[in-house]
Amino acid sequence: MNRSHTPTRALAAIVAIVAALGAGYWFGRQQPTSASTMAMADAASGETAASSAPASKNERKILYYRNPMGLPDTSPEPKKDSMGMDYIAVYADDEPDSSGVVKVSPARVQTLGVKTARAEKRTLDSALRTVGRVEVDERRIHDVAPRFEGWIERLQVSATGDPVSKGQALFSVYSPELVSAQKELRIAETLERSAGEADPAAREGARRLAEAARERLRNWKVAGAAGSQNALITFSSPANGVVLEKKAVEGMRFMAGTVIYRIADLSTVWVIADVYEQDLARVKLGEAAQVIIDAFPGHLFEAKVTYLYPTLNAATRTTPVRLELKNHDGMLRPGMFAHVEIATAGKAARLTVPPSAVIDTGDRQVVLLVLGEGKYKPQPVKIGLRGRDAVEILEGIEAGDEVVTAANFLIDAESNLKAALSTFTAPEAAKTAKAAAKRYQAQGSIDSLDIASNTASVTHEPIPALQWPAMTMEFGLATPEVAKGMPPGAPMRFEFEDRGDGEFVITRIEKAAAKHEAH
Repeated sequence: MNRSHTPTRALAAIVAIVAALGAGYWFGRQQPTSASTMAMADAASGETAASSAPASKNERKILYYRNPMGLPDTSPEPKKDSMGMDYIAVYADDEPDSSGVVKVSPARVQTLGVKTARAEKRTLDSALRTVGRVEVDERRIHDVAPRFEGWIERLQVSATGDPVSKGQALFSVYSPELVSAQKELRIAETLERSAGEADPAAREGARRLAEAARERLRNWKVAGAAGSQNALITFSSPANGVVLEKKAVEGMRFMAGTVIYRIADLSTVWVIADVYEQDLARVKLGEAAQVIIDAFPGHLFEAKVTYLYPTLNAATRTTPVRLELKNHDGMLRPGMFAHVEIATAGKAARLTVPPSAVIDTGDRQVVLLVLGEGKYKPQPVKIGLRGRDAVEILEGIEAGDEVVTAANFLIDAESNLKAALSTFTAPEAAKTAKAAAKRYQAQGSIDSLDIASNTASVTHEPIPALQWPAMTMEFGLATPEVAKGMPPGAPMRFEFEDRGDGEFVITRIEKAAAKHEAH
């Protein structure tokens, strides 16, 4: 019996040991997993707590609710207006102030399309743009007009617009007066030579006659024809240029002083531009200018201001300004229409912003300053010259300041609304302001009461806190009951508030003993 049960007992003991080892291995495998799971659970709960904590800290505080239509009405709790619209919550970080600073969320900035730029110093292109016309240089016009009477025998230049050079023959004339003067000169010269030493008086007379004939020819500007035997005199061009006018035809009779040819030198021309009255102060003599002619749109003609006319056209309120420019290639023709740009800003660096950054309401100019963190402030500025792509800023901002260039009208409108709302004091704010009013105490007596205006005329003793001497002045009454039961002339001690803007209001009165009673 004992031998048969011994193997069975040994087998049972081995099975028990194996089972114990397996259970220990399984428990060891499961234990880290459970620990890690618990750690992860703890971490998750910690993250949840951490995320919920800031959420409670970042919760925005509501100060009060304002009327949705901008009316001066606020409420400490949500409500609806007469049209059923919900009042709008005003948060602590959105509380309006008198400066009009407005805060815009990043999402709304992107929705509005807000763009900004930096104020910088640069050369301003503020050319004064106007229109004008090409005209002949009046100092380069020459008239050919004989000083004696005669007939035109031959024309060497026969058409208006023909170019001529200095000394070129223009026309030939016959004049009986000229022929007579030539003959008198020849006779006088012959007599002077024949008289010799025989008759000094005759020789002197001949000399005087010859000198008179020469003087007449000089006055007629034909002194070179004195010794000519030809009856025809040829006139030549006094300068290089073109024939602007020609009044001569062959065989025509002319009188002394008649203009036969008008010749102009077009190597230099004028442009007469019309400048409006309000822009005259910007134009200075010697300033550079550019002229654009419609016939040559791609060509810029350089010019300079040489004269400002002293007259004003009352109908157009403009003053002519003369510009002078070279025309060596002959492209410019008198009468052409011209676009003129006069550089009035010079080359000095000026503080500028883009034109879209300036909000001009007519009586003020404002830019929106970027304060950071989504805040914008309307800043009044003083503008100077306006350029093609920039505006000069004289006062208000400095170089490097960032300003809004797009969507600024929308932000300015909201800023104005917030500035207006700042005058509507919330109930809590009103209590705070009232508590902050300065209080003073004094002694005196009431002279008279005005129930209609709720005021009192009070004679008071000196008030050292305000450095007031004894005097009689008018006080407001906080309520009509404040002065109830206080007869005029009776001594009193009173307390009053300085509510600003010269408003002093009595808040409390108590009777005081007369000075003789106190003794």
